[in-house]
Amino acid sequence: MLGKQRSFYIFRLIADLFLLNIAFIVSAFYAQPPELLFTRAYMFLLLLILNVLWYLSSNAINYYDDFHPRNAAFQFIQIIKLSVLSSLGIILFIFFVKEDLYTRNFILAFTLLFPVTLFIRFVVYNRILISLREKNKYFRNLAIIGAGKVGKDFSETITSNPSLVYNFIGFVDDSPSVTDNGLHLGKVSELQGILNKNEIHEVIVALPNTAIDVIDRVVRVCNIAGVRIHIIPDMFKFLAKKYRISMIGDFPIITVRNEPLESIHWQLIKRTFDLVVSLLGLVLICSWLFPLIAILQKLFSGGPVFFIQKRVGKEHKPFNCYKFRTMTPQNHDKKFIPTVPGDPRITRLGSILRKTNMDELPQLINVLIGDMSIVGPRPHAIAYDELYKEFIEELRLRNFVKPGITGWAQVHGLRGDVPDEEENKKRIQQRFNFDLWYVENWTFLLDIQIIFMTFWRILRGDVKGH
Repeated sequence: MLGKQRSFYIFRLIADLFLLNIAFIVSAFYAQPPELLFTRAYMFLLLLILNVLWYLSSNAINYYDDFHPRNAAFQFIQIIKLSVLSSLGIILFIFFVKEDLYTRNFILAFTLLFPVTLFIRFVVYNRILISLREKNKYFRNLAIIGAGKVGKDFSETITSNPSLVYNFIGFVDDSPSVTDNGLHLGKVSELQGILNKNEIHEVIVALPNTAIDVIDRVVRVCNIAGVRIHIIPDMFKFLAKKYRISMIGDFPIITVRNEPLESIHWQLIKRTFDLVVSLLGLVLICSWLFPLIAILQKLFSGGPVFFIQKRVGKEHKPFNCYKFRTMTPQNHDKKFIPTVPGDPRITRLGSILRKTNMDELPQLINVLIGDMSIVGPRPHAIAYDELYKEFIEELRLRNFVKPGITGWAQVHGLRGDVPDEEENKKRIQQRFNFDLWYVENWTFLLDIQIIFMTFWRILRGDVKGH
C-alpha cells in the first residue's frame, strides 16, 4: 500500500523538480542571451540550491501527502507559498554573489512561470488519476474488515481522494446492519470466498484489539490467499492527527504526537531565526524606544518601568518574563487578579502600549537569552496555570515548545480573558486547541505567516497577549 503510494510521490517530486529546472532555464534565456548563462557557473549552483530547497520545503509542509483530500484552491495556496520561498532564495543568492545581469527580468519570469506550470501539473495529474479510476486501471481493489466508525472513516478517505490508488469494494463485518449502500460483502467467516470473488488485492483491518482471535483468523486467511493486509491500531482514538510510527530494534513504536520541533535541525533553524530577529530588534528599535518609554513612564505614572512576572516556559519550567508596566504600581501585589478588557488598573500610557503591543517588546530579551521564541504559544502566569488545569487536563502539552511573543491563537483573535467565567473557559479551551495545533504542525513558513498576520493585526489595533 505505502510502497505504491511512495512511487506516486517520487513521480510527482521528479515531475515538479523537472518543471523547476525548466522554469529556471526558460527564465534565464528570457532575461539574457542563452550563451551567457553558460559563462556563469554559479548560476548552476543556484539551480542546485533551488532543487534542494524545493525538496526540503515541500516535505516540511507535507505538500505531497496523499492521505488528506485537498481541493484545487488549497493546492494553489501551497504552490504559491513554495514558489515564493524559491523566489526569495534566488533574490538572496543574487544579492550575495552581486549578480548584475540575471536580476529583475529573470526573477519576475521565474516567479510567474514556475507556479503556473506546477498548478497545470497538479490539474493534469488529478484528471489522469480520475480517468484511470473510472476505467479501473492501475488501481487495487480494497476491502475493509470491520464497519465501525474507524472503518467507515477510512473508507471515506479512500473514496474522496482520487490520488489514492485504491478501489474500495466494501466491508466485511458480522453485522450486516452496520453498513448500507450495498457495501456489505459478507461475514468474517466467509472471508476466503469474498477475497476470491471480488479479486481483493489488499485488506484493511479496523477491528478492536479485543477481537484478537478474529484478527488472527483474518491474517491467516489473507496470507493463504496472498492478499496484502494492513491493520489500523485500536489505540487510534488516543492518537493525535499528527503521530509518528518508528522502529527501535525489532519493536514498532507509535508516538502519540509528532512534534516537528523535536528534530535538532528544525530547533537550530528556529533558534537562529530568533537570535537574528531579537538582536536586530534590540539594536534597531529598542535601543531608542526603551529609553523613550522609560521617560514617559516616569513622567505620567511613576513607579518601575518594567513589569517582571514568573511565567510557565518550555517543559513547564518557570522563567522571568519581561514587559513594560501597563498598570498602576500599587496594584501589583501578591494577589492574582486576571486582566480583562477595560480594566481600571491599566494606565493611559499602558493602554497605548497594550493596543500597539509595544509592552511585549522587552520579551526580545527573553528571546535572546533563550527563554522564549519570536513565535510560539503565549506564556501564561503561574497563577493562570493553576486556574487552567482545573478544566484543561492536557494543558502541559503546549509546553513542548518555547513560548512566544506572538502565536497562532493570538493572530486568530484568542487573546486575553473575558469577564464571564463560562465564556472565558470556552475561550481558554479554544486558545489551547490552537496552541496544540501549532505544536503539532510547526513549520518555518508557518512562523513567517504568523509574524505577518501579527503585524496586520497590530495595524488594525487588535493584537494583545497576556
